[in-house]
Amino acid sequence: MNATQAFFEARDFLQRHREDYNTAYRDYRPPVLDNFNWALDFFDVQARGNQAPALWVVDENGSEQKISFAEMAERSNRVANYLRGLGVGRGDRLLLMLPNRVELWEVMLAGIKLGAVMVPTTMLVSTEDLADRLERGAVRHVIAQASETAKFATLAGDYTRISVGGKAEGWHDFDDSSAAGSDFVPDGVTPASDPLLLYFTSGTTSKPKLVLHSHQSYPVGHLSTMYWIGLKQGDVHWNISSPGWAKHAWSCFFAPWNAGATIFVYNYARFSAKQSLDVITRCGVTSLCAPPTVWRMMIQENLAAFKVPLRELVGAGEPLNPEVIEQVERAWGIRIRDGFGQSETTAQIGNTPGQLLKPGSMGRPLPGYRIALLDHNDAPADEGEISIVTAPPPLGLMLAYEGDAKKTAEVMRDGYYHTGDTATRDADGYYFYVGRNDDVFKSSDYRISPFELESVLIEHEAVLEAAIVPSPDALRLSVPKAFISLREGHKPSRELAISIFEFAREKLAPYKRIRRIEFSDLPKTISGKIRRVELRKQEQEQSGQTRGQYEFWEEDLT
Repeated sequence: MNATQAFFEARDFLQRHREDYNTAYRDYRPPVLDNFNWALDFFDVQARGNQAPALWVVDENGSEQKISFAEMAERSNRVANYLRGLGVGRGDRLLLMLPNRVELWEVMLAGIKLGAVMVPTTMLVSTEDLADRLERGAVRHVIAQASETAKFATLAGDYTRISVGGKAEGWHDFDDSSAAGSDFVPDGVTPASDPLLLYFTSGTTSKPKLVLHSHQSYPVGHLSTMYWIGLKQGDVHWNISSPGWAKHAWSCFFAPWNAGATIFVYNYARFSAKQSLDVITRCGVTSLCAPPTVWRMMIQENLAAFKVPLRELVGAGEPLNPEVIEQVERAWGIRIRDGFGQSETTAQIGNTPGQLLKPGSMGRPLPGYRIALLDHNDAPADEGEISIVTAPPPLGLMLAYEGDAKKTAEVMRDGYYHTGDTATRDADGYYFYVGRNDDVFKSSDYRISPFELESVLIEHEAVLEAAIVPSPDALRLSVPKAFISLREGHKPSRELAISIFEFAREKLAPYKRIRRIEFSDLPKTISGKIRRVELRKQEQEQSGQTRGQYEFWEEDLT
């Protein structure tokens, strides 16, 4: 059996058992691939004569583009030939800094066909961030939005520069790619283990790591993500995500196209829940993946007033709080299904279509993954670090942390990949997220899960987002402190702090009580994840002695 047949067989098996988790998990066999180029061996085969829309980009000004699978295959051939003419070759590092525009998908496919190693990068990066990526990523070629080319003006280096969406002095014009030939001939076979993608993590607790993926780890590994989302041919899937992050590759590239679904994009200057709901309804979006911040904004609308055509809803980026899930289900009769994965992997654990959904659970291991929970001695337990069995390694696992053999060995030790996240597991095999290992802390010798306390806080009508960190305390070593950002229409006050303290006391066990509150903006990574590490550092430096302008202690208010 050749690589193309093996991939299609694995894909079709999961789609046949889309709502039969037990069979899918028990009998799924990942394809064994020696040589595999997803763009050539799968996408182009799927695209032959296929006039179904592969990509649908809608802009808030009313303009839109629909590109069929057949057109996308031809366009990417032209781009591949164009890039080859500029010197882009197998193994070359190619930095992409583009928004959600058609050219991004063309370049991704072309890069795969060429065997280049792509370094997707968000347009929010600073010049300092770019310098780090160019150096540590060993970048030889850059493709950037014309409006962002000025960021490279002071960055020296012998790298090809290609501008998209406008001309820039000293840069090649991407529009010239349309004149390149439409037939592409690869320079040889692509070993499945060859590097393909290099992602800089968002760095919630440390300097960004460089996650290196292969031609099989993301393209083939994302069959698990396709299965989690529940995608099938003909679906219109919208993943609200910015380019440059691994989640964009998850659900704006590999998972939908693995299923033969349409990738939908709505571009806006500023997110509006109402406008987005109108677009979902008008364009017939059938499945939606969004981060917690977006879901929290969605539930501030009257969801029941929108007759959405949605069938599947999933949350990603960080765990979703139960209150958000319940509000959406009350309005639409559809439950947002949580899942778990990382930049280093594809979707590992998830609530899949048609299965029993337990409140607060992120689901069960997905096909292709064997999961264990390990305690502080690396022994199996029902509560511990989420770890992946690596004998043999699952297809969706990264190759390594680029340039950091020590960190790679640390997370890959003793037959497991260690995620750095803690969870519990119940008797039915469902996993419940506790938090990042770095975020869980002790108060009066009790273990505190920030996520659990934060989930309670956002049920309060005034709370938009919350972050729990340990605050130094002479008696208890540390106590839970909540940094809170408020919903529109609410302002910090002593009365509001009392209301939130009382609300939390009613819902939390005494040892989990939130003892301190500070109203403030929450520091976040450029991918939108809360940087609790900054808040923890701030608390340690203040040592419980200095208070913020809008900080309130429970002991002073009772």
